[in-house]
Amino acid sequence: MSVPTWVVGSGGLLGKTLTAELRRRGDDVRTSHVHWHDNRLARDVLLADARRLVADAAGQPWRMAWCAGVGVNGTSTERFAAENALFAAVLDELGGAAGPGTVFYASSAGGVYADSSAPPFTESSPVAPLGNYGTAKLTAERIVADFVENTESTAIVGRLANLYGPGQNLAKPQGLISHLCRGYLLSSPVSIYVSMDTLRDYLYITDAAEMVADSLDHAQSALAGVTTKIYASGHSVTIGSILSACSAVFKRKPNVVLAASPLAALQARDLRLHSVVWPEIDERTHRPLPAGIAATLESIRHRVTVAY
Repeated sequence: MSVPTWVVGSGGLLGKTLTAELRRRGDDVRTSHVHWHDNRLARDVLLADARRLVADAAGQPWRMAWCAGVGVNGTSTERFAAENALFAAVLDELGGAAGPGTVFYASSAGGVYADSSAPPFTESSPVAPLGNYGTAKLTAERIVADFVENTESTAIVGRLANLYGPGQNLAKPQGLISHLCRGYLLSSPVSIYVSMDTLRDYLYITDAAEMVADSLDHAQSALAGVTTKIYASGHSVTIGSILSACSAVFKRKPNVVLAASPLAALQARDLRLHSVVWPEIDERTHRPLPAGIAATLESIRHRVTVAY
């Protein structure tokens, strides 16, 4: 009998793809329909679903993957505080479970290492956020640590590289590759406010979901405690290289505008990443960038066709 696994944030890029990957593996997966912009309604739904997860586990192991969060760089401190309070309340509800639990929390490598020095960054690198986003992610990581200490559960803090691929929320001011694809299809310019030599690690979403699913399986045999792991392709590229790859896929140059933004101050120039924790999770062939861009383009082409 598979362990009941609750994916919170199943409508988002990582949560949706992780849900599909776990179901492909035959896992018992449940999701929640949450009104994220109404904190009271969100709390009611999530606490009820947390109690249901515990009841369904009936004293046996359970798993929860928190892939939720509407905050981005520039979101207010108050909004992030509300998100983290909701996360803490859900963990408090799960803390009463009789059986052993495993929690995965989707953090951000870019957020927590934004002002760190000496890349490539590993799990042992000092964290140094630049803005509210990274600070909020570190607060949530501490909430996870407190939960594990008080319940003797197992947890994975996943510091994720730049995720991209089909399903990205185009309403959010993030996801450069998706916005470049949308700009190409709609013949609209895309603003870029960082230097062309800015280095980022881009991880295709199905690769990320497979790695997280493998980690959830691996954690079930691990000792109780918190494991912090970076999820990345291990191959960083410049923004200029991204534009060149898009040009090859689009058969013409992307329509970009170099713009100024106060958010540029929150972006590190070099965010190379290298994981040294659970290296067996990283032993895989990642989707090449041009193939990932092509798949993203086709997904957005379908969305644009339906919308118009």
